[in-house]
Amino acid sequence: MEIKEILEKTGALLTGHFLLSSGNHSEKYVQCARLFEFPTYGDMVAKMLAEKLEKYKPDLIIGPAMGGIHLAYSVAKYLNIRNIFAERENGIMTLRRGFKINKGERVAIVEDVITTGKSVKEVIEIVNESEGNLCCIGSIINRSSSNLFDVPYEYLIKLELPIYSPNECPLCKKNIPLEKPGSRFIKK
Repeated sequence: MEIKEILEKTGALLTGHFLLSSGNHSEKYVQCARLFEFPTYGDMVAKMLAEKLEKYKPDLIIGPAMGGIHLAYSVAKYLNIRNIFAERENGIMTLRRGFKINKGERVAIVEDVITTGKSVKEVIEIVNESEGNLCCIGSIINRSSSNLFDVPYEYLIKLELPIYSPNECPLCKKNIPLEKPGSRFIKK
């Protein structure tokens, strides 16, 4: 089964007027949490990503909260390695709950959707501060328009969905109500 078909079947690919965590707007949004509502599909997707990351021989999978939590666990399960997640505390991405990255440990970061890479870059800082060895990054969906990282980046599908700055958004001009489906607090 193709990734796009899975996203559509699970209701993860949404249409409307959405506020992205970058502050930009889009008429399409991917809510991967909907994908993981269905364990069979979540497992299928995680296995596909694990197969792409396996060649980098990670010792640890880490995902940023919220989008990377389910994915990190599921990918790590297929690779039979440890997994943790990073989360925000007072607006700063950090390790909590006794999680740690060991010095020299080969680390793969996974995220559900990458658009600007902001959350992943914050997790990269944690890996570097812990003296881990970042070996690769993986995501289900790549929405970025350029190569954002200095390490290999694997993804299952590239979606080029329209993104608008708030002052150029045609949906705002049509007074279509704006929804904020993501988990990150956005500064105004």
